[in-house]
Amino acid sequence: MRDRHWVKWSLAAVLAAIIFLVGKYTSVISILGEPDVLLQQVINGLSLGAMYALLAIGFTLVYGIMELINFAHFNVFMIGSFLGMWALEFLGLSGQSQVLTGLALCGALAFAFAAAMLGSGVLGMAIERIALRPLRGIPGTTGMITTIGVSYILFNIILLTAGADAKNYPNPMPNLRWQVAGAVVDLREVLIWGISLTLMAGLQLFVSRTRLGKAMRATAQDSEAARMMGIDVDRVIATAFFLGSALAGAAALIFGLYYNYTSFLIGYTAGLRAFTAAVLGGIGSITGAMVGGVIIGLIETLGGQLIAVRWTDVIIFSILVLVLVYAPTGLFGRAAPTKS
Repeated sequence: MRDRHWVKWSLAAVLAAIIFLVGKYTSVISILGEPDVLLQQVINGLSLGAMYALLAIGFTLVYGIMELINFAHFNVFMIGSFLGMWALEFLGLSGQSQVLTGLALCGALAFAFAAAMLGSGVLGMAIERIALRPLRGIPGTTGMITTIGVSYILFNIILLTAGADAKNYPNPMPNLRWQVAGAVVDLREVLIWGISLTLMAGLQLFVSRTRLGKAMRATAQDSEAARMMGIDVDRVIATAFFLGSALAGAAALIFGLYYNYTSFLIGYTAGLRAFTAAVLGGIGSITGAMVGGVIIGLIETLGGQLIAVRWTDVIIFSILVLVLVYAPTGLFGRAAPTKS
């Protein structure tokens, strides 16, 4: 019976898509006839996907170990963008008029990434230690509701201190561009890809090769057994919060450099899309978060180009609902074993 319903709803979705695309027929065909436009949107989607992947990994790390959706992660990301902006302003940079090259550019970006990642990581650890650790033994949704409260606290702190207006983000990168099959790739996108891949590869090596990384994997499988084997579970959980929040800080700086602005509102939309990426890839799977982030980034840019920008949220969050209903373990996730 369930399979019949799935087939029925799938056919309805296909028919609805055909009806909608018929109305867009002329524009879609014209775009498909311009491969350079599609390639450009793929390039843009990979840049957005890298940001969403870094942010989704934070959801995955915490959920994999604690089975907790950390909604405070949304606004840890938002605060990370302000930390990166303040770090660049501390170096005397403002707006897009001041351009750096060579070692000066590398040093400025390294300082900004270090400030955003370290500050966000420490904030994540503080949230775990102050707000969540005292509730760890309490069953139910108490922890998740607490993260929502913490998220609103962070949201209002920035609103009351930094103000409600959008901030012009310092961007010291020179305007270097390269033509690739009719599309344009600029230095900003190359740096985003390089930094994101380096961070994700470093996390994979940390989790698979280091002693603490193996302790994290053991705790994710069975925290009680890990504790009996002498693993400091509190330290493991704090490390997961630090790493996930630090990667959110890196994603936040990427957001600021990519869009050239930040605001107290950016955590909500980017956080929901990253959460969708984590669910799509299989929440609890680091590889799944990476792949899911890239898929959501490509859907956002290609959907906006082929259909309409205003429909991208409909598409993305429809995917979230469908995955939760029909494939709750996502692309790379595994069903949790039943504990006796």
